[in-house]
Amino acid sequence: MDGTIDHIEIEASNADEMAEFLQNLGFEIHRETEHHGKSYELKPPNSEQPLFEIHTVEGEETPGINHIAFTSDDVEALAEDLREKGVDQVRDPYYVEATGRTILNFRDPDGRRFQVVSSDD
Repeated sequence: MDGTIDHIEIEASNADEMAEFLQNLGFEIHRETEHHGKSYELKPPNSEQPLFEIHTVEGEETPGINHIAFTSDDVEALAEDLREKGVDQVRDPYYVEATGRTILNFRDPDGRRFQVVSSDD
């Protein structure tokens, strides 16, 4: 993991309204997908900052920050390294066709989700 924050996922009551709100603050839509229903990735006004990924809450989810995602050149090797170090709930990396990237999810000691994505976007 190179320590660079790739994106911050926010679960919103209404993704369309949240995307419009962020656009009013100067964010630009980077990508729209059907990932988690309709999902938006928005670039902050300074494009050197992490993306905000927005989707509408579903089921038992509540509005708020879902996870922070970092980048890595080798997600598979990182998953193995985290398991060896005893990091909790390291999932197998998987490819997301909608974004064209490989994703790794794991939990911190309090159960919060962290994510690492392949840095080839």
